[in-house]
Amino acid sequence: MGIRTFSPTTPSRRFMSVTTFDDITSRKPYKPLTVGKKRTGGRNNIGWLAIRHRGGGHKKSYRQIDFGRDKRDVPGKVATIEYDPNRSARIALIHYADGDKRYIIAPQGLVAGQSIIASDTADILVGNTLPLKSIPLGTAIHNVEIKPGRGGQLVRSAGNSAQLLAKDAGWVQIKLPSGEIRRVLESCRATIGQVGNSDHENMSLGKAGRRRWLGIRPTVRGVAMNPVDHPLGGGEGKTSGGRHPCTPWGVREKKTRNNKRTDKLIVRHRK
Repeated sequence: MGIRTFSPTTPSRRFMSVTTFDDITSRKPYKPLTVGKKRTGGRNNIGWLAIRHRGGGHKKSYRQIDFGRDKRDVPGKVATIEYDPNRSARIALIHYADGDKRYIIAPQGLVAGQSIIASDTADILVGNTLPLKSIPLGTAIHNVEIKPGRGGQLVRSAGNSAQLLAKDAGWVQIKLPSGEIRRVLESCRATIGQVGNSDHENMSLGKAGRRRWLGIRPTVRGVAMNPVDHPLGGGEGKTSGGRHPCTPWGVREKKTRNNKRTDKLIVRHRK
């Protein structure tokens, strides 16, 4: 897998780059594991605009991913590695020995034909899922559970991995990609390896239209507006605002985390 660039035949082609997709083995998804995905355009349940700068975008279907890996002690074989328009990582279709088929997030190094398993006694190999208490210290992991049985919620995007640092009294300490060190119950499960498609962060969209395909609409700076439209607007010449950054309605930017219940689980904050 790598990055492909283009000859500058147009201004947008000059800076555009894409991944080579040489790791993809199937162009079409497994239909029983796909469902329709309704686009909200950033609107809430009563039609009000709740999230700005969203709308449009290419039509896509949602692939149902097995984040829980609850098919215990049943070996599975990787059938295909596929592209998923809903996430930055690749996904892998697994054919289990009992006939079941499921999608998982594809870690780096997973190839078609490889065998994986979710078990308490599984080997420490890429793609296998184990409880954190069974994973050696220093191992790179992804798709980490926060609560036992809920399914992986941490470290799921392309190129990311967490590191197991310590174990103590039923808890383990994990260093997340952000630099945060967090305590998690040792009965929670995680998958071995780093998430694949690590070149995703090196890709350049190259043109505004490609962001529109992703459903991202243009963002206008407040200082470029008129005073009637934004608190930072107006002024003689180009001004830098003259006040703290704020929304068009004058609300100051501030930290949005407000979950004191789990503050005790964070050993070291990311900042």
